[in-house]
Amino acid sequence: MSGEDAPAQQQNAEEQKQQQQEETKTPAESPKTESKPDPPPTSASTEAAADTPALAAEKAPEEDTFSYRALVLTGYGGYDKVKLQVKKGKPALKSGEVMVRVKMCGLNFADLMARQGLYDRLPSPPVTPGMECSGIIEAVAEDVTDRKVGDKVLVLNRSGMWQDVVVVATTHTFLMPEGMSFEEAAALPVNYITAYLMLFDFGHLRPNQSLLIHMAAGGVGIAATQLCKTVNDVTVFGTASASKHEVISQGGVTHPIDYRTRDYVEEIRKISPKGLDIVLDPLGGSDTHKGYNLLKPMGKLISYGAANMLAGQKKNLFAVAKTWYQQFSVHTLSLIQGNRSVCGFHLGYLDSETELIAQAMAAVVDLYRQGKIKPRIDSTYHLEQVNE
Repeated sequence: MSGEDAPAQQQNAEEQKQQQQEETKTPAESPKTESKPDPPPTSASTEAAADTPALAAEKAPEEDTFSYRALVLTGYGGYDKVKLQVKKGKPALKSGEVMVRVKMCGLNFADLMARQGLYDRLPSPPVTPGMECSGIIEAVAEDVTDRKVGDKVLVLNRSGMWQDVVVVATTHTFLMPEGMSFEEAAALPVNYITAYLMLFDFGHLRPNQSLLIHMAAGGVGIAATQLCKTVNDVTVFGTASASKHEVISQGGVTHPIDYRTRDYVEEIRKISPKGLDIVLDPLGGSDTHKGYNLLKPMGKLISYGAANMLAGQKKNLFAVAKTWYQQFSVHTLSLIQGNRSVCGFHLGYLDSETELIAQAMAAVVDLYRQGKIKPRIDSTYHLEQVNE
């Protein structure tokens, strides 16, 4: 998931993310081709509070042979491992599939982990990363009846979205609502479905409840905050650096907390002595224990990341999950006596649950139509600029 601000224990993770955004551009290598696309125009950064950059994909020039550009992770490591390549040959459609001309691709924190070999849901290199994109359907298989050429769609897939054209099952596409931009569409699936399922399926968020959102200025944090505003009288505590407090307050965070200068547990206890109903935990480690101890009876901690445990360590998510389980398994009696629950969530392991994802996406899109949610775009880059 996108990671913005986090408590001091995971500063390495934050610095790694900031390095991705601030490092001097290193152009991706392009293979030799008979014709080279025109240089793209400079992209402008629109709003700098969210952590949801998007990669722009423009239509490749028509050639005698069908070709398209793809960002390929050639091996695990630094930014130089991501290469811009040109693939030739029109992808073949199987039963139930569509081909989408990509307009925008989403960039998430999981993609940064995948580049380093820390995200086990990405196939082994060489592979094209990217879990979400938006575009226009360019071809459909003969048996597809619920999509047609020209449909504007959002796409959610395990990988392969960082290229000019993608072929996916029609069940992985969702019609864009009227008025939604391609940038917004590419920033919506991962963050908003993650936040929606955690809050409403696991969390059962109701009026007059309170919750803690770590990394409140990140992609999932902003999505969760906006979704909380759709429920009456929900109190939101959000951790973020002080420079982001004005923005997250405007977005719906009731009590912003600067994790760099304040102890968020103490700050929450001052305002809500009885504790919280829900804690969204992307951190792991000691912060998971702190979050659990902040819960009221019948409260729920939902773990969806392990920034603390991944920072500076060569661990995959299986290893992190095992460590997390070992830490909590000895506290079974404490769980029972406390009348509190701990849940784990990972969108990458729900890719086969098409009906559940479709229901969540329908709900999220409906909220967008009503004007209750709106993705914030941090910045946009062309495929040639991915290393930047």
